[in-house]
Amino acid sequence: MATTIPVILSGGAGTRLWPLSRLKAPKQLQRLLGPDTMLQSTISRIDHLGGPVVVVAGVDSLDQIAAAIPTAGRIRLIGEPIGRNTAPAVTAAALTVAPDDVLLVLPADHHIADPVAFRVAVDRAVEVAASGRLVTFGVVPSRLETGYGYIIPKPPDETASSRVDFNVIDRFVEKPDVATAADLIESGALWNSGMFVFAAGVFIEELSRHAPEILACVEESLRSSVSTGNQMDSWRIELGHEFASAPDVSVDVAVMQPTDRGAVVFLDAGWNDVGSWESLWELSEQDPTGNVDIGDVVALESSRNYLRSDGPLVAVIGIEGLVVVATDDAVLVVPRDRAQDVKSLVEVIPPENK
Repeated sequence: MATTIPVILSGGAGTRLWPLSRLKAPKQLQRLLGPDTMLQSTISRIDHLGGPVVVVAGVDSLDQIAAAIPTAGRIRLIGEPIGRNTAPAVTAAALTVAPDDVLLVLPADHHIADPVAFRVAVDRAVEVAASGRLVTFGVVPSRLETGYGYIIPKPPDETASSRVDFNVIDRFVEKPDVATAADLIESGALWNSGMFVFAAGVFIEELSRHAPEILACVEESLRSSVSTGNQMDSWRIELGHEFASAPDVSVDVAVMQPTDRGAVVFLDAGWNDVGSWESLWELSEQDPTGNVDIGDVVALESSRNYLRSDGPLVAVIGIEGLVVVATDDAVLVVPRDRAQDVKSLVEVIPPENK
């Protein structure tokens, strides 16, 4: 009998949330929106599925992840010697389960405001995936957004079924400009969430057609991997060095864009990828002046700022629309509307401070 197995991708560094998110303490292991880390919240969100959970992350962070997860007995850890994007990571997970097992692929660092609506969408996607489709979740847009990719669904074939639970994917559009984004939303396009559901065997079959070099590299890395535990309960695999030769490609590019078996399930559940300090300001509780104050912070005559200190006192006067974040060894000051540029800033910061 097929099992639905969540695969949680926890290999990113979250550089747009520097200086809180670091290479050795990425955002998925941070408590950004409550008492739980982002990874813990993601696992809690799919607790209704029961069974095992696969977490794919960098080898160096496996111990930290295992210590941070309360349901460690259900967790299967796959360690990457180097990050190679989502397609190789998902391939490694798919090759460790039965071909008819259905994988629910989730980034570890997304926020879902309505978990009930999310679970309904997951159940629908699992049902669609069981028919041989590769499913992604298309988020119903709540605003004009140029930082996301878009999915253009084909109109449903109303003659095929009286109950249409998904749309066939027409095409993907990468991050558009403002005018294009407005046209896409007007035409019914959806945000690309980067979350997927498909049978492991179907994914591997499509990967072998469209990106066989990824499959070959990951298979070799599994053959030379080091493993502990057992696959019936809790285990850990450290992939071999061959993994580093896999192309650095996303699931979207490797499989979802070229396949003719793609489907999209609509998701309207308050999804946010928590991709910047601007996103965190939007998601966090604001005071009457629009400020978010976290930690040792004092603000006078200031409004609509994200102010956070995990170290020294942060005091501001007369500022508006800024992000000010202090840790014990770094301070970031950036306009909220340029929060996406923090990634570029991190690229020129000395390695010891990343």
